[in-house]
Amino acid sequence: MFRTVLIALAIGSLASVPGVQSAAAAGRDRYEVHGVEGDDMLKMRSGPGTGYNIIVGLPNGTVVRVRSCQQTGSTRWCKVALDRAPGLKGYVSWAYLREM
Repeated sequence: MFRTVLIALAIGSLASVPGVQSAAAAGRDRYEVHGVEGDDMLKMRSGPGTGYNIIVGLPNGTVVRVRSCQQTGSTRWCKVALDRAPGLKGYVSWAYLREM
């Protein structure tokens, strides 16, 4: 039991060090755009809200890496980067993301 507590404390302290993630946490940042209607696309915006400029439209199936999320009004906005073009970053609505 004492060993289990020590291991849990060690993992917790590593998680609080910037840039250090457990293997399980590292794989949980990939999400797929899902649930966009018809020929529409999920709009990646320059900021967390509909008042920000649209950077690009993302069709269903686009893979993004979620960096962080925040609540703005009734919508949860996530800062993301494209999986295949990590330099392309912006904000999308959490409602259209599905964990891979």
